[in-house]
Amino acid sequence: MEKVSIILNIFFILTTILTVWQFYRASNQSKKFMIIVIVWMIVQYELGKTDFYDNQTTLPPRFILLIFPPFLLIIIMFITLNGKKFIDRLSLKHLTLLHTIRIPVEIALYYLFIAKAIPQIMTFEGRNFDIIAGFTAPFIFYFGIIKNKISDKLLIVWNVLSLALLINIIIIALLSAKTPLQQFAFDQPNIALAHFPFNWLPSIIVPLVLFSHLTSLRQIIMSQKKKTAKVGDKVFL
Repeated sequence: MEKVSIILNIFFILTTILTVWQFYRASNQSKKFMIIVIVWMIVQYELGKTDFYDNQTTLPPRFILLIFPPFLLIIIMFITLNGKKFIDRLSLKHLTLLHTIRIPVEIALYYLFIAKAIPQIMTFEGRNFDIIAGFTAPFIFYFGIIKNKISDKLLIVWNVLSLALLINIIIIALLSAKTPLQQFAFDQPNIALAHFPFNWLPSIIVPLVLFSHLTSLRQIIMSQKKKTAKVGDKVFL
């Protein structure tokens, strides 16, 4: 990690802060959300400054601790009443705009590859096409959410495809890390995401992007059902 520049470190810290701020706006400035995220960021900061995630002998790998707690929280949010209420109050507009953050993330990953901190397979020069979601997000935001020129079906398709792109890079990153589960990039494994500030990618940015897609899909599908129900009531009357 010695080859990673201070500028890239600062760039990624700012990218993470921007992601959290955008979701904070989507949450209607939820203080509970901010408290949970800030505490989790501090925990990951402390772990990322040590060699905690460098231990390759544990099974399951310690690397899982970067993503498992937020993923578990997402599941809880979707199966509990209070969680569903929180989800349904989120702003679809800000959730959609949040995905533009994937552009600076991909830029950071590319320069991490240049610094030999991650493998090429994790960049847009390899098998990571997540930047497509970032570039298309402003168009979906403007024409789909602001101007309402895009159908709900197309919004669902975009969210599903973008979610697939996210899952793709998650799998690649996990299988490229120096753990007993490693399958890719043995010549240049994924070591950056085990260290601060880049461990904020799997522990903070990825869960928020994932949660944004799942929430958007729920809101759009529920909106579709309400529209269908209203049409049915009119026909019945």
